[in-house]
Amino acid sequence: MATDTLTRATPMLISRYWQLLFVAMLALLHLTAMRGVEDTWARALMLAHFGLFILWQPFMRGEQSLTSLQLSVIALACVLALFFWNWWLMLLWLCILAGIVGGKVFLFQARWQRYFHLTVLLYLVSLLLIWVFPRLLPAFSQTQELKQFAQYGLPLLFLVMLALPTETNTGETPQVVDFFYSAFLFMIIVLLVLGSFAFMTLGRVNYPVALTYSLLLIAGVLLLFGLAWNPRAGFGGLSMLFSRYLLSVGLPFEKWLYFLAELSQWERQPEKFLQQACAGLGKLPWVSGGTWRSSVYSGEFGQPSKNTVEYADGELQLRVYTQYSLSPALTWHFHLLGQMLGEFYLAKLREQKLQQQSYVQAVYETGARMTHDIKNLLQSLNVLCAAAEQEAGGADELHVLMRRQLPVITQRLQQTMDKLSRPADASSSAVQARSWWRGLQRNYAGQDIEFREGEIGDQALLPRDLFESAADNLIQNAIGKRKQQGDFAISVSFACGDTARLEVCDGGRAIAVETATELLRGPVPSDSGLGIGLYQVARHAEVSGFSLALAHNADGKVSFVLSGAHKPAAAPAAA
Repeated sequence: MATDTLTRATPMLISRYWQLLFVAMLALLHLTAMRGVEDTWARALMLAHFGLFILWQPFMRGEQSLTSLQLSVIALACVLALFFWNWWLMLLWLCILAGIVGGKVFLFQARWQRYFHLTVLLYLVSLLLIWVFPRLLPAFSQTQELKQFAQYGLPLLFLVMLALPTETNTGETPQVVDFFYSAFLFMIIVLLVLGSFAFMTLGRVNYPVALTYSLLLIAGVLLLFGLAWNPRAGFGGLSMLFSRYLLSVGLPFEKWLYFLAELSQWERQPEKFLQQACAGLGKLPWVSGGTWRSSVYSGEFGQPSKNTVEYADGELQLRVYTQYSLSPALTWHFHLLGQMLGEFYLAKLREQKLQQQSYVQAVYETGARMTHDIKNLLQSLNVLCAAAEQEAGGADELHVLMRRQLPVITQRLQQTMDKLSRPADASSSAVQARSWWRGLQRNYAGQDIEFREGEIGDQALLPRDLFESAADNLIQNAIGKRKQQGDFAISVSFACGDTARLEVCDGGRAIAVETATELLRGPVPSDSGLGIGLYQVARHAEVSGFSLALAHNADGKVSFVLSGAHKPAAAPAAA
């Protein structure tokens, strides 16, 4: 129990006092370098330095248990430090430590923490170039001033590190290392050391001159590499090529994406699209097979293997068998591809549902339109029945009314049945404007409606279905409104010169603003219904190239206008 408590408490103490731990680790390294690698106490100090490094190391959390391989590596480092430690190993260790610390500089956004690691990097590089590397040069002898600076001047940086303020919540943030920046900085330092050694050996120059040449050469190469990475001439550089390579990881992902985009253009069925897309996924070099499952369908492709990677998101579950174990980057790419495939599949499902909804909406609109036509015919029959019951004008007038109205009702009922059997032919039927206008006056004769006739062309043609449905709906609504609100005048105006214009006006109360705003855009609740008839007429007019609008909406004058360009009659054929 005490051991577990100590195990949990040690990472907390390290995270709280990490700055002191780091300085102590560097102090032991400094003492080891000053005493020399041949000294026995220096090797013991180096062993203590490795122990503090293991406590600070950013590769594993303190709560983790070490594996046998990790213990073997630590034991090997301790053996090297005790028995085989020399200046070359010291040089290599300083390069590695400088690379680790330099890689952490680019990750931290906190200012003081970044300054702390920059100071540590300055100390390590200075110790490497001033004290350790000159020990490996037989022709170079350090001056007394340089030795004193290395022994007593470099430790002043420890005081600077301790003086820097510690960032809040620094210990709670897990330590990470950017491998790319660490490896790049490690190679730069190694190149600086080897370049200086090469200049001294081949160029027969002293150490400061060789170090200067190496620094200038590395700076020039980095400058050229920076210009090639992000050129200022308006074209892409190495950064674009490198980013493209990272996104594709050298594999033909782009071809599969192009195939997926083209497949979505011509394949409409979701299950077939998913099946062919997964088959295309199986053509990638590292994929040996896989299985997929949706809410309705499932399938498989290729051959299974022991290495798998899975993606699941709502409607799609995808498992891919690979020829070898995938790295985290390839796993991330696979999840990206699975997400794109899932989005395409969901788009296909939405498209299919939209087609079904469009079909249901077309059936609904057709049925609603037919219902209103039948309702208007029923109202006409009710008028005839009411006239037959009253017999106010005598049997002769009733007989004339029946002879005039019954054929019209029979004809409109036949047209309604034709719409159900042949909707395309029914919607394209046309009637002469003057003939239609006279028939409308006959149908509503004796209903106390004022008909106002404008200019009507002899050759003008109107869509029969639209104008009959619009006139019946508007006039019947006005008559029903008059029964509810009291006696008021109803007028119907029609003109068909350059354009066709039908207006139905009543003298009742104005329509409420909320109802008038949505009246022709969709079904709205009202005193006599839901306004479905007017909505259907407005949609029918829009399809036929006309428009239905609420022209006036005030007490004493409420009018609807149906207007649009009519179609002229065809010229007679030449003999």
